[in-house]
Amino acid sequence: MGDQIAKAEEFEKKAEKKLNSWGLFGSKYEDAADLFDKAANSFKLAKSWDKAGSTYIKLANCHLKLESKHEAAQAYVDAAHCYKKSSINEAISCLEQAVNLFCEIGRLSMAARYFKEIAELYESEHNIEQAIVFFEKAADFFQNEEVTTSANQCKQKVAQFAAQLEQYQKAIEIYEEIARQSLNNNLLKYGVKGHLLNAGICQLCKADVVAITNALERYQDIAAALDEEDVAKFTDVVKEFDSMTSLSLWSMVFCLFGVIWVMPRSVVEVMASWMGSFHKSSHADVWGAVPLCVMWVLWRERNLRVFEGQERTVLDLKLDPWKTTLLLRVKEKLKAKELEEDDLT
Repeated sequence: MGDQIAKAEEFEKKAEKKLNSWGLFGSKYEDAADLFDKAANSFKLAKSWDKAGSTYIKLANCHLKLESKHEAAQAYVDAAHCYKKSSINEAISCLEQAVNLFCEIGRLSMAARYFKEIAELYESEHNIEQAIVFFEKAADFFQNEEVTTSANQCKQKVAQFAAQLEQYQKAIEIYEEIARQSLNNNLLKYGVKGHLLNAGICQLCKADVVAITNALERYQDIAAALDEEDVAKFTDVVKEFDSMTSLSLWSMVFCLFGVIWVMPRSVVEVMASWMGSFHKSSHADVWGAVPLCVMWVLWRERNLRVFEGQERTVLDLKLDPWKTTLLLRVKEKLKAKELEEDDLT
């Protein structure tokens, strides 16, 4: 590793010397670019991510001097991927530079791809507001390039985050839009009911009875379009949809009824639960009182019988929080409404 750093520094020194030398304008930048590229690769091999990132930026500047915008954009992307391991902010800055260059040369699909990557970086930093901004940009660019599947993935992210921020109307409009657009697409129409389900959950969170009633009528009209197809063609899809919907609803039930632990599905989960990863310490007596092997067998049998082989793990339940959060809000609003009615009586 030390040898790689020494080699990288030597390449970098030669590149800097080449830039400061006399010679043909284009030639010296081409030579320097080649040396910076070698230096960056050596820094990467040494896992010196900051130095690799800064060297790729120097490489990008050389390409800009040569008016090679595509190569410059790719160098910024390489810099970003190095900085992702050390500085998310620097990574985002480099990706923004790359996106600007891709837009200038008309590579809009590449711009969309890296808008999405920026959004995912903000998501990893729990900066939901900025994640929404860049997922929206990515969706627009993908839509313009008619990459519908990628556009819808980004839109669903926007809707999910909007719902988490209690921007329910925005989330509803996005889910309804995706559902309508998916009707005429043979690959996407099978997800229509799932999008309408998400929109319906957001409608419940608004607690507007009139809006909910109107929405249900609209959703029935949209879903009716699917019924015109040959039933035989939809058998497998409906079976899969019903199964996955059951899994989602099962995970929601845990939160709605205040359940904060479940039986483990596998030996790994048994051990994780025993070590305290998935339950509170107050439940230690429960785990100690029940034979763990029996619980494991019962949990496996329950999944196999109810969900036909599609098993829902404890970790899965933890990783799908936003719908359960929304339903908890519905539960709270319904409870508040009941209390108001009790006060009136």
